[in-house]
Amino acid sequence: MKPLVDFVFKERPEDVPTERKVALVEASDRAARTEGGDLIKQVIVGYGDVVQKVVIANSAGDYVEDERIRTRLVVQAVAASGSVIQTGNEAVGGLCGFELFAGCPPEQVAAAAARRAVQMLEAQPAPAGKMPVVMAGEAGGTMVHEACGHGLEADLVQKGTSVYAGKRDQVVAAKEVSVVDDATIEQRYGSYRYDDEGVPSRKVKLIDKGVLNDFLYDRLSASREGKPSNGHGRRESYQHKPIPRMGNTYIAPGKTNPEQIIRETKNGLLVKKMGGGQVNTTTGDFVFDVAEGYLIKDGQIGPMVRGATLTGNGPEVLRIVEMVGSDLGYTIGTCGKDGQGVPVSDAQPTLAIKEIIVGGTTRGRPEGQIRRI
Repeated sequence: MKPLVDFVFKERPEDVPTERKVALVEASDRAARTEGGDLIKQVIVGYGDVVQKVVIANSAGDYVEDERIRTRLVVQAVAASGSVIQTGNEAVGGLCGFELFAGCPPEQVAAAAARRAVQMLEAQPAPAGKMPVVMAGEAGGTMVHEACGHGLEADLVQKGTSVYAGKRDQVVAAKEVSVVDDATIEQRYGSYRYDDEGVPSRKVKLIDKGVLNDFLYDRLSASREGKPSNGHGRRESYQHKPIPRMGNTYIAPGKTNPEQIIRETKNGLLVKKMGGGQVNTTTGDFVFDVAEGYLIKDGQIGPMVRGATLTGNGPEVLRIVEMVGSDLGYTIGTCGKDGQGVPVSDAQPTLAIKEIIVGGTTRGRPEGQIRRI
């Protein structure tokens, strides 16, 4: 069984001297401290790479060998002024080797984390209430992944614990919204040649112009409906069972210039980076932290705010998307489900959402929080 896509690893991690990796971490630390000066009190830099060799054989006669190389860099900078302490985070990663840093210089990643931490020291408290929200492309796809993507995993749909159960071919979002999961994208953190059942990865259109079109299947959930898997049976390791999981999930870009979206939003909140949060896959209800946000006043980006949260319902929010930008911004993460963590990417263009409830204080999160890196 041949894959539909092949990936070339240009600079394998095991060929990179340890000294070079250490130098990358040290350079990131220096860049963050240089960017933030004396206001930066702590910098944590995490570099990681993994070379995974996978062999899959089953009773149907399928035999697949695969190699997966993933590399990532995570930077956290802590800034303090008086009694105010703020944190900035940045992360990059992909299904690739050390060539990741040719397009994502570690110094720039670290400086961005420090800059956000310092800027947040002067940010004003976020207002509370129901208001228009613009989700910038650079915020990444946390919203679509958590408030929509999990509900499109076939095992949850078949159990009746997904808000999308029984809604195939029905309108579930604005006509401007299309949601895709594509594990074939080169160098993305959630990409793979084969899933963990030996099925080639492929592009799956989940929501097509507002209409629910498909779900994410592994072999078991697909067999229940008499169809083949579409390549989303994933597991953390050989010690875990395959279950339907996301790979690279995103809202497809539209045609509107992102700057135009901001200009046409008279007043509201601009979200440039998302934090963690909570989602109920059965109802679609969510609460997310805003890691970087700005007020929009008269179509212009206004002052930075801190402590904002977004509260709403995933399907309802997708129904009230009014404009979709032409850009596309990615974030990476480790997605947890049934005690398993797998690498994923998620993305979105700039979105104009008619209204979301904005909370002005950050809420503590109990166990089960979403892990973003």
